[in-house]
Amino acid sequence: MASGDFRDRLLAGLGGKWPIGGDLHPQVLDEKQEEGFRRLKVTYQAESGEANHETVVTAYLLIPDGVSEKKKAPGICLWHQHNGAWHLGASEPAGLAGMKEHHTGVALAREGYVVLCPDAYGFGERSKGFKQSGGNLERFLFLKYVVAGKSLAWKHILDMRRAVDFLSSRPEVSADRLGCYGHSMGSTHTWLVGPWEPRLKALCGNCCLPTYVGIHREQMLHCFPNFVPGLHQYGDTPDIAALIAPRPLHLNFGELDGGSPIDEVRRGIEIIRKAYQSMHADKNFTSFIEEKTGHVLSEKMWGKVKEFFATNLRG
Repeated sequence: MASGDFRDRLLAGLGGKWPIGGDLHPQVLDEKQEEGFRRLKVTYQAESGEANHETVVTAYLLIPDGVSEKKKAPGICLWHQHNGAWHLGASEPAGLAGMKEHHTGVALAREGYVVLCPDAYGFGERSKGFKQSGGNLERFLFLKYVVAGKSLAWKHILDMRRAVDFLSSRPEVSADRLGCYGHSMGSTHTWLVGPWEPRLKALCGNCCLPTYVGIHREQMLHCFPNFVPGLHQYGDTPDIAALIAPRPLHLNFGELDGGSPIDEVRRGIEIIRKAYQSMHADKNFTSFIEEKTGHVLSEKMWGKVKEFFATNLRG
């Protein structure tokens, strides 16, 4: 299937076009100086209408010391992992909770990037105000969008595009040097939003490219954003990531990661690579598979992330 036809099928499966973004109505709720950066707790509006837990996004904005409107820096949207930690959300990459290896927003801020860490719908501050919680809430939200003819992935992409709106509006950010990073579900979010957000000039994902073929063979229960209704008859998840071409994309994987079976990952990498080759952009797609490694963010993987952003966002 031609990429344009697949893109149309993907958009239809997701739930159709996204609404045009209105005023963000940004607010700063809290601000604290940390070592090497300032951490702002902020909110902004993802959808029009009454301000509530569905329309308003809570996020952390990390601004490196010395960065200002007169001395702008590249910006990175950081999508947090799932890990069954619905209560954490963005607080983990923002360095306030969770595993230190995933305090990646803090690490990138100390590298000199302005980093935005938003809560995904149903996580962190955005898990409040519902009768359900945790996995039951995520299941409820997925089904809510299904009966509306959409998918939870559609909602996540909408929210991520508004995150780019917010980050690009900040006076200390170079709006022409934006990227995104995510681990696990955050990596899924990276290749989900990539085809629909050309302002993201450099996209990097760590440990997540589960294919429908692999999911069905292994009978895996994956997080709901992976599932786009009606898509598998036209393509698979690597075909989604391939739509990011020709913009720079890097993906890390662990050879022993049971959530992304490595044989399917290798086939997926080739699908993405061929898309970049067809646009004469071979050098813009890179991948790394670490042997004897599972679903983690290793030192080698993190080194690849830092190198990728230094190459593609520092210019």
